[in-house]
Amino acid sequence: MKVLVTGANGQVGSEVCRIFETGSKKIYGYGREQLDFTNQKVCQRVIQDIVPDAIIHCGAYTAVDMAESEADLAFKINAMGTRNLAVEAEKVKAKFCYISTDYVFDGKSDVPYTEYDNTNPQTVYGKSKRAGEIMTQTLCSRYFIVRTSWVYGRTGKNFVKTMLNLGREQSVLKVVDDQFGSPTSASDLARFLQELIETECYGIYHASNSGICTWHQFAEAIFKETGMTDVKVLPCKTDEFLRPAQRPQYSVLDSMAIRINNLGELGPWEKSLARFLKEFKNES
Repeated sequence: MKVLVTGANGQVGSEVCRIFETGSKKIYGYGREQLDFTNQKVCQRVIQDIVPDAIIHCGAYTAVDMAESEADLAFKINAMGTRNLAVEAEKVKAKFCYISTDYVFDGKSDVPYTEYDNTNPQTVYGKSKRAGEIMTQTLCSRYFIVRTSWVYGRTGKNFVKTMLNLGREQSVLKVVDDQFGSPTSASDLARFLQELIETECYGIYHASNSGICTWHQFAEAIFKETGMTDVKVLPCKTDEFLRPAQRPQYSVLDSMAIRINNLGELGPWEKSLARFLKEFKNES
């Protein structure tokens, strides 16, 4: 099975390439420099040359705050870029897997969002990712849309790395305690994608580690697991950290589609975090 991966240098894409390479699949991992998917002719040339069986589209514009002032660029990458890949995937009859986000919801719920709840993005980033979903749904006949949340991994910037760095520099930190979500291990997500693309169970999926916490609780777990118990984490409100883009107050995703399609769930976030921190320490 030939699998083309976009965003191969990013947080999710790098894990997809790493984990898929241990199996029987032939991986074609492309970063921005090798595959500018905002250029339709480039997409056409690369995809028709490889003729992949599946495309996992991890590449994206993810600068949530900057998107508020760079709407054209966010939509060019997340919507038009996805369109280009979707069109070419359909031509070669490839399965197309689009990685999306909890930001397609408004965050005003008090129960986990299912795959079939109405979307209502509140930010430019969220709207651009939802536009990518629509491109995928309307242009592909063999598609998977996989929404995830609070992702962390070996590469790129993420909350876990930020907390560890700040904890080494400061003894007291303030972290918001009124936003709820589910931290997700990029390696767990990649393993799920490996299973998913072998199937023909097309549609929308919510793929996050199970369990709910706030950013403050997440931070406390990071320091406890790494033995950095001298770092004091103070709870605070979202209003104390004003940002250009609104953060969803509640972005917990219910993995209904994973359950009803009898696929492997990602497991509790606490266990995945502990495993990641152990591996990350050994690699550092």
